[in-house]
Amino acid sequence: MIVSHLSAKNWRNFQHVAVDLRERQFIVGANASGKSNLLDVFRFFRDIAKTEGGGLQKAVKDRGGVSKIRSLAARRDPEIELEVHLAESAGEPPTWQYALGLRQETRGYRNPYLTHERVWKGDQQILDRPDTEDKKDRDRLTQTFLEQINVNGDFRAVVRFFQATTYLHLVPQLLRFADSIQGRVLEDDPFGQGLLERLAKTNEKTRRSRLSKIEKALKVAVPQLEQLQFIRDPATGRPHIQALYSHWRPKAGLQREDQFSDGTLRLIGFLWSLLEGDSLLLLEEPELSLNAAIVAQLAPLISRMQRNRRRQVLVSTHSDALLTEQGIDGHEVLLLTPAKEGTEVKPAADIDEVRTLLASGFTVGEVVLPRTRPTDAEQLSFFG
Repeated sequence: MIVSHLSAKNWRNFQHVAVDLRERQFIVGANASGKSNLLDVFRFFRDIAKTEGGGLQKAVKDRGGVSKIRSLAARRDPEIELEVHLAESAGEPPTWQYALGLRQETRGYRNPYLTHERVWKGDQQILDRPDTEDKKDRDRLTQTFLEQINVNGDFRAVVRFFQATTYLHLVPQLLRFADSIQGRVLEDDPFGQGLLERLAKTNEKTRRSRLSKIEKALKVAVPQLEQLQFIRDPATGRPHIQALYSHWRPKAGLQREDQFSDGTLRLIGFLWSLLEGDSLLLLEEPELSLNAAIVAQLAPLISRMQRNRRRQVLVSTHSDALLTEQGIDGHEVLLLTPAKEGTEVKPAADIDEVRTLLASGFTVGEVVLPRTRPTDAEQLSFFG
């Protein structure tokens, strides 16, 4: 399944959002326009639904409370509303619809509580809260059915979909210096610090197969790389990735991940994430630290890998190189435009001028990215 539609009201930067989504979706916009915040809708649902340490209260608390996730434009109507449609593919009628509304208590502990929770399976509504029991006991509205395994059996497929959502914004330094930092890994490892542990926990046959595919890609992208291996330190047992580079001295070209470049580490994390499963994948700026020629191949690479896995991938980006592929449809790009009353979200194909230029043979990168640039960006050169 994929998320075929997203609606949001009063969520972070957005006063109102209503967009259809594709299997491959790119999100572009100026700095601070809300690209990460839009992706965070799906992380929010995942955090509510996850089996260990999840739930509505924690998901809201981890984001600083209702006041931090509610849009500043929400003056007279403080309710936050989120709704997603899940379908087998883009353009098809939804198999499932899940909708959630919440507010903050006006007095007391000021906890978040549900204003509604609704689920549809096809055309049939199977959950509509608040129900009679909720009205008798208002404390029930501090928890969603999404997080309660004893009551969500009728829509368990939705629960599992949210639980499986993966987010990656790999920070190479956290991976390269993991032994030195010795800090805790954040829940769900959004910054790739636990990538090596994920490799270690993967079945050996599966791990070898995935690394073999990644090795082939790295041989193209990384000069002189000949081999990529998963190993364990014989003294500590800690997992490592080891690469062999061509060198005139045998074995002199061996390097571990702490010697890899930022681009190599980010590319390994990107490729592993694409191969790791078939759940919703959220990627933040995968182009960072990569050569533009490599970045230009990421979009078609995602598309090719989707043919086998049918995995939906949502990508935030600032890169025109990432959007040079002629096959990128205008509906595959969401343009975020900051306005006085919150950021507006619109598919690029819905903009007449963009649609005309794309039909004339221009790429999305050439047509849409210029719309995300600050008007007076050149003034920065005069600073100081």
